[in-house]
Amino acid sequence: MMFWYGGGWAWWQAGLMWLAMIAFWALLIWAIYALVTGITRRPGHAVPDGPRQPGDARRILDERLARGEIDAGEYQRLRDLLDGGAGRSAAGSGGAR
Repeated sequence: MMFWYGGGWAWWQAGLMWLAMIAFWALLIWAIYALVTGITRRPGHAVPDGPRQPGDARRILDERLARGEIDAGEYQRLRDLLDGGAGRSAAGSGGAR
């Protein structure tokens, strides 16, 4: 009740109230934006059992060659297998002897 009898708020009190309200809403909007973009733009983040992109195996093969895990001959053989070309054998046959 003292508000009505005391002559109201000073101008700086009303200004602080508006500033606090604007800062609150700006922070809330920024937090939602950061959360959404952080979830959708995380590099290397994949759903373990999610759908795979067609180029995933080829990309992994390229990365293994770049890291030196496989040599050029092994890279070519695996790339041919991925492309469905020569060198593909029946599953479980283990090759001809």
